[in-house]
Amino acid sequence: MKHERICLISLGCPKNLVDSEVMLGLLAEKGYGITPKPSHADIILINTCSFIKEATQETLDTIHEAVELKKSGSCHRVVVVGCLPQRYGSDLAREIPEVDFFLGTEEFPRIVEYLEGDPDHQKRVAVERTSFLYDHETPRLLSGHFYSAYIKIAEGCSRSCSFCIIPSLRGRFRSRPLESICEEALRLADQGVREINLVAQDTTSYGLDLQNGTNLAALLEALGRIEGIAWIRVLYAYPEHIDSRLLRRIKNSEKICNYIDLPIQHINERILRAMGRPVSRRFLERLILKIRDEIPGVSIRTTLMVGFPGESAVEFSELIDFVERIRFERLGVFEFSPEEGTQAERMVKQIPGSVKKKRRERLMQLQQRISLEHHCELIGKKVLVLAEGPVGDKDTVKGRMATQAPDIDGQVMITKGSASPGQIVTVRITEAYPYDLEGEIV
Repeated sequence: MKHERICLISLGCPKNLVDSEVMLGLLAEKGYGITPKPSHADIILINTCSFIKEATQETLDTIHEAVELKKSGSCHRVVVVGCLPQRYGSDLAREIPEVDFFLGTEEFPRIVEYLEGDPDHQKRVAVERTSFLYDHETPRLLSGHFYSAYIKIAEGCSRSCSFCIIPSLRGRFRSRPLESICEEALRLADQGVREINLVAQDTTSYGLDLQNGTNLAALLEALGRIEGIAWIRVLYAYPEHIDSRLLRRIKNSEKICNYIDLPIQHINERILRAMGRPVSRRFLERLILKIRDEIPGVSIRTTLMVGFPGESAVEFSELIDFVERIRFERLGVFEFSPEEGTQAERMVKQIPGSVKKKRRERLMQLQQRISLEHHCELIGKKVLVLAEGPVGDKDTVKGRMATQAPDIDGQVMITKGSASPGQIVTVRITEAYPYDLEGEIV
């Protein structure tokens, strides 16, 4: 049994990826072999996402592909874990009988127990109330680049956004102890990790539930003292708890990236209230000005949602004008997805899909121009780039600036000079594009 090969397919966000790496660590510790190819696996393990309909469909497609491999005899077990079973466990068990186990977000730390236990005495669907929180002693096997890793600093969410199902899937917000996070970062540094990305559903609420004075600024100060870590990036920074102390900590530390990931969703007051977002347009505009004033050269990334129920053409135009004026360095746009069980799903005046698509395309076209203008300002300047490796069989090396988060923000293509993966080099920017840049090592 312990010599079986497992392929773990991780879907969804970086927070899900951390859960997947914990499962890989638990499995490797017990002697299981790990393979990246489903066709080479004895067991296919799928860590799922069901945040929006598109993610749910991708997950279902992946499950059915794994089931076909099981039917052909390529593998003999398929196990589905995470958000999708937490949301639809019993229904999935009826609809896809070929899957051996459906395990919710609380059950993934017991993956070895389910694989090695007696199936006749185990529940095929296990969905419990979520309370698990991994720590520095939990085994974890990195699955990506050796020089970069995510650290989940908290689990769950205590917000009540009308469009979101995360609290029902992940439970209430609960922070890890500061000491545990620092110990994990220290171990990652010892493994050669140079860049850590802090993730949670709401990183700026970190520590508030502990009620011991711990907060994100204090965590960043502690992490900044760890040798070997060169870059620390904060993702999912909700606006309400961004204060001067946090901004000063980012500004005054050479290790903390001048990067703020600030999901605001919209700017119209009525829509913000309908979304359950406890901030006003005035607050957001003042906060953005404050961030840029206190951290010169900061890169602000935001995410916006179009097509929320009742969004009028005038309200969408307000969003367009706002983006044009604020000129975010990075921006992502999502179409509203009416998720089952949310307040927003039941709201009247649902926007047709064709309208949502056109609004998203218009915003992204605007942002492409703004992004290109930002990038053109970098031509001729020297920037630090974390090299990630060659591009195919070309001589070009790809990498990222500190203001580019992995997987979402584009890259720097180094067309002259060489650098090893994980090495931070000085690059002079020579060409600019809407999402990527080109440069030469100097």
